[in-house]
Amino acid sequence: MKVVYFIGSKSDYPVIEPGVEILESFGVEVEVLITSAHRTPERTIRLVQEKEKDTDVFVAVAGGAAHLAGFVAAFTTRPVIGLPVAVEPFKGLDSLLSMVQMPRGIPVAVVSAGKWGGVNSALFAAEILSLKYPEIRDKLIDYREKMKKRIEEEFVG
Repeated sequence: MKVVYFIGSKSDYPVIEPGVEILESFGVEVEVLITSAHRTPERTIRLVQEKEKDTDVFVAVAGGAAHLAGFVAAFTTRPVIGLPVAVEPFKGLDSLLSMVQMPRGIPVAVVSAGKWGGVNSALFAAEILSLKYPEIRDKLIDYREKMKKRIEEEFVG
């Protein structure tokens, strides 16, 4: 089971790092590749085609015009999760809108911008994987139970 993250630059890595750690703790193979829909389109197409063979879910991370998720989705039938990154001047709203307004026929799931989205993209990828890999479902249940206990200890008790 494998999730491939496409990020536009090294500066995007801190956004996905907590999610990568979660997936790895679940036993999921994670690969992070730097590529761009605009600056390296041929590389992006080649990577999608190469990685599709052994990848269950793609996560595409981009700010600004954020075409990476839609670009990736155009070349695969694997699930693609778009993760908007907050950049100036619109603080991620432009990224979010470009992802959620994909044309009919090329779906992209979209999570919240920034580090919350970094975690949620990983958990959503795990939920998709859990359809095929029951052991991931068990790890998701355990993750949620631990989160519930942490919140109860921190805020309730």
